[in-house]
Amino acid sequence: MTDNLTLQMNTECSLRDVVFNTLRDAILIGELSPGERLMETKLANRLGVSRTPVREAIHMLESEGLAVTAPHCGARVAAMTEEDLENVLEIRCSLEELAVSKAAINISNEQLTKLEKSLDHFEQAVRRRDVRLIVEIDEEFHQTIFQASGNPRLHSMIINLKGQMLRYRYQYIRESADHKALLLEHRQIFDSLKNHDPDAAKRHIRGHLDNQLEGVRAVIRKGSKGVPDESC
Repeated sequence: MTDNLTLQMNTECSLRDVVFNTLRDAILIGELSPGERLMETKLANRLGVSRTPVREAIHMLESEGLAVTAPHCGARVAAMTEEDLENVLEIRCSLEELAVSKAAINISNEQLTKLEKSLDHFEQAVRRRDVRLIVEIDEEFHQTIFQASGNPRLHSMIINLKGQMLRYRYQYIRESADHKALLLEHRQIFDSLKNHDPDAAKRHIRGHLDNQLEGVRAVIRKGSKGVPDESC
């Protein structure tokens, strides 16, 4: 169990949600490693809460694909596998291609302005090499595109994959040696939307996600030998 785990208090959230957000962030940034056991008592003691919000938070992590529970073994941080990565990205890429092609037709001037501001903020975060901020702005950029698609059901389907996808995205950005390449990919996507060119938008979003697939695949292969034994 990491020694850096600290409860992220937020008066606007329930204790369950505070614990969930704390554990979720710890998994995303690697403070809780793939395969690491999520023991309710130890987590509760570490965070200074009862076991109930910890148990509820772990169930929420399971729903996002960030934790798994096996009979007689308890909960663990879900492993990062190439198969899971490919399955998630296959779905996400199909949905994003549809979203970005529709956004290229439906996007408003206000949404284009919002994307352009995201690009400026992204560039500043890249200069600072602030991984957490890069991830947050990257999410904001994609969320604007989903909203611009004008299809609430499509947006909802993509949001349902957010937890699983965000973990891989975080790994990709954290391990990437060239964040400027990410900025270039975002600019290419933005330009295709500004030009209302669905085909170019689909091509650039596909390249963006293909690069992420290859980057995270390399991270998984590199770290596969260090994943803890998942037997009880």
